[in-house]
Amino acid sequence: MSDVSIRPASPADIPAIARIYGQSVLTGTASFELEPPDEAEMLRRMRALLDGGFPYIAAEIGGAVVGYAYAGPYRTRPAYRFTVEDSIYIDPAAQRRGVGRVLLKNLIEESTRRGFRLMVAVIGDSAQVPSIELHRAMGFEMVGTFENIGFKFDRWLDSVLMQLPLGEGATTKPTT
Repeated sequence: MSDVSIRPASPADIPAIARIYGQSVLTGTASFELEPPDEAEMLRRMRALLDGGFPYIAAEIGGAVVGYAYAGPYRTRPAYRFTVEDSIYIDPAAQRRGVGRVLLKNLIEESTRRGFRLMVAVIGDSAQVPSIELHRAMGFEMVGTFENIGFKFDRWLDSVLMQLPLGEGATTKPTT
């Protein structure tokens, strides 16, 4: 998609990021949060990821932020330090225009460049077919499904697990 530009996200993007995420929390199942966090909390989360050396990127169309993505720790135990979990959120007006694909491609590249070896997708709700298919198209493999693991919008939700080796994956030992 040629009209999408990707760049590192910054604190100046927090109002747009909080709006996009808040809408997702209130209307979708990509996040299992029930109440949208405020801008201060979203800024705290962004700073924690950036301070931890994780990639956090924004997508713009016509100078407006229409989506964002980041890789964060999959788990906090030290043995997981080479594994990241991806998160991608797109403004509803920009969905189905290739923004997610461009964000995920850039996130994979940046995570690989930073030395991470595995990216995990934890997709909220097995009915999230577009997200599942996006990850599959980008090379992720299905790992499994936690059935009925969350309860939101008065119904039980699954979590779909997918993974993608990054760089040399598990074929060599990490250097750090």
